[in-house]
Amino acid sequence: MKTSALTPKSWATSSLGAAVDTSSLDMVALGDHLGQCNTARGHWFALHCAAQTMHGFIASRLVTSLFAAALLIGFASLVL
Repeated sequence: MKTSALTPKSWATSSLGAAVDTSSLDMVALGDHLGQCNTARGHWFALHCAAQTMHGFIASRLVTSLFAAALLIGFASLVL
């Protein structure tokens, strides 16, 4: 049987009976990846999370949120 030079290597996810240990190279690669993830989040990550939380809160209570907004606008127009 001929094998092509372009055939990609496949990943094996079993230990094939050997002891399952994490190598130091695996831990270094994981540390590098986590560092890149923390850097990629940037300065606006906390604000983005807060905005997503507020969106989820308001979207699940749309009618109540619209009523509260209309009430607040109506009250502000009477006071000002």
